[in-house]
Amino acid sequence: MITKKTPGEIEILKEAGHLLAVILREIAKEAIPGATTLSLDDRAMELVEEYGVEPVLLGYHPTFAAYPYPAAVCISVNNCVQHGIPSEAVVLKEGDTVNIDMSIGYKGMIVDSGITVPVGEISAEAKRLLAVTQEALAHGIKAARPSGHIGDISAAIQQFVESRGFSVVEVLCGHGVGYAVHEEPTIPNFGRAGTGPKIEVGHVYAIEPIVNIGKPDVYFDDEGDGYSVYTKDGSWSAHFEHTVAITEKGPLILTK
Repeated sequence: MITKKTPGEIEILKEAGHLLAVILREIAKEAIPGATTLSLDDRAMELVEEYGVEPVLLGYHPTFAAYPYPAAVCISVNNCVQHGIPSEAVVLKEGDTVNIDMSIGYKGMIVDSGITVPVGEISAEAKRLLAVTQEALAHGIKAARPSGHIGDISAAIQQFVESRGFSVVEVLCGHGVGYAVHEEPTIPNFGRAGTGPKIEVGHVYAIEPIVNIGKPDVYFDDEGDGYSVYTKDGSWSAHFEHTVAITEKGPLILTK
């Protein structure tokens, strides 16, 4: 069932979204050559305490995993598509791209957001990947209109990404959010406009295009950390995500 949030709950989510945007911006400042991905997670935990929010990914146990997630943020570098576990062994270097994905709890509500940032100077191709992925998110959000369909969001993302020569990851998707980290509906980054559940006022979605430079195929590191997802062809991937409320006037970005 797709839940509807009250205007009061959406106001709380907006407060939470602002805090998460600030936290992500501060974590991104740590993404410099020589830093480890674990140091970014350490900074995230400092900010969680400073702003009085809950790091809901820490200890979160998805059904596919053998053990709960051990960090506050997912940090995925270059060809790691999603769910990278922060580690002392992963040292950032000039030219890398780093996806920082975080969910926080605040006053009983949950928001989810992610950004991909450069480490120093990155290649022209990597810059284009980040720009296209961020613009794909904007297209997806614009398509989230009341009385439309989830497929409108999916199609808008897919069509824009593929028109730029990149591909969308099909096995990972956006989702509802607010009372829990993952709620109905699922929001694929590919599909056909006019299909899927109706978009209604009061819905809150985490819209998150995941874009590869190469082919869309990925693999799950089941024999490694059990969480990380990588591109099969080794090409780089990027991810941007906002929590968005559906209002009578249209989509409202909560994680600005």
